[in-house]
Amino acid sequence: MHERFKYKTFQDLIRKSKDLGLDLPLSEDISPLLEPLSLAGFRIQNRLVVQPMEGYDAEYNGSPSEMTERRYLRYATGGSGMIWYEAVAVTGNGRSNPRQLWITKNNSDKFSFLNDKVRRTAARNGFNPLLVVQLTHSGRYSRPEGKPKPQVAAINPVLDKTLPYVLTDDDLKRIQEQFVNASRLAARSGFNAIDLKACHGYLIVDLLASKERKESVFGGEETSKRFRFLLETIDWIRDEVPGMLITTRLNISDLYKGGFGVDGNGLVDLTEPRMLTEQLKLKEMELINLTMGSPYFNPYVTRPFDVPVPGQKVPEEHPLEGVARMISQTSIMQKEFPEVMVVSSAWSYLRQFAPNVAAAVVKNGGASFIGFGRSSFAYPDMPADLMNNGKADPGKVCISCSGCSRLSINMRPTGCVIRDKRVYGNELKKLIADGK
Repeated sequence: MHERFKYKTFQDLIRKSKDLGLDLPLSEDISPLLEPLSLAGFRIQNRLVVQPMEGYDAEYNGSPSEMTERRYLRYATGGSGMIWYEAVAVTGNGRSNPRQLWITKNNSDKFSFLNDKVRRTAARNGFNPLLVVQLTHSGRYSRPEGKPKPQVAAINPVLDKTLPYVLTDDDLKRIQEQFVNASRLAARSGFNAIDLKACHGYLIVDLLASKERKESVFGGEETSKRFRFLLETIDWIRDEVPGMLITTRLNISDLYKGGFGVDGNGLVDLTEPRMLTEQLKLKEMELINLTMGSPYFNPYVTRPFDVPVPGQKVPEEHPLEGVARMISQTSIMQKEFPEVMVVSSAWSYLRQFAPNVAAAVVKNGGASFIGFGRSSFAYPDMPADLMNNGKADPGKVCISCSGCSRLSINMRPTGCVIRDKRVYGNELKKLIADGK
């Protein structure tokens, strides 16, 4: 069922989607993507978003490095209405790798410097992006020194092959405080918005799913307990950083047994994501970035690919099925919660046709914003090309080769090995030379 992208025309793409029983919308008019939108007093210039993709290139103390700056300045000149910064750790022992960004009182000025430079660079090109910082604790996937140091809300037999450390309620209260402290620093560093990362298997979405956590104020069968960490942290940040826009990148389905937003078979069940989104709406959250799956367990869900990372299985489903699932499930949430602006994910596989499908989704009310992750590595200036030329350049798009994923899995500086070959092609050569 799996096959590589081989579509030369819109008609080829639509014909294949219909053969698969899918209904991909399509619009030759991409203008819906270029319409401005007001959000919490900000004017977002267009509907295009740089999604948070880790570069694995921070300094060891968590500060942005020269390579980090290079990536964000490429985004700044690219024209996206929103730049959603990659995961920034709130504590050292919750980092996913030794070179993950980590904001502290000793380096917050480095983030301020980066944000100032991003804004000046964007302004010179006629852009003014909203800057969102994604704050995170990696939980089960913590590797602060490069080796696994899992910290979980509850044991999950599907994910846990060795016994991880189960965080106590006191641990979690300390981590809440670390999120709040990091939020203060992020506000002072010039970010416009704070994302509490609740996706892809990391700590907060692990808590949302922690039915097996017993005798805890942060887990168990009751959703009020499992939702507590996230909702309480939002309130705490609002008290400490008044006026700050708060959002979350939220998994609406983990798509594995024992996860969030699934039934007993690990299939999509939006019952609890709907309940949580209702709570977020009542807290006047105006923006949510929706995604699904886990790059550690089922990477094809959010990153449909042509070629898997060496050692990964080829999924049974066609990549277009993954694209269509993300579109349909995100659209359900956007239409049920029109007061909340939704960022939709998993678009890169569609290459040069992504803007045309995305424009139809926005026009039909299935999303407010369209986010590009791997594509932003490969083609950061796609928004500018859409504005200037009315279409994406097929010679610049991401080809879903999994080269960037291969680098990130091995904790190497990460970017597009094809379109940014001088830097990241060399990183891949080093990796291959090391036998990986």
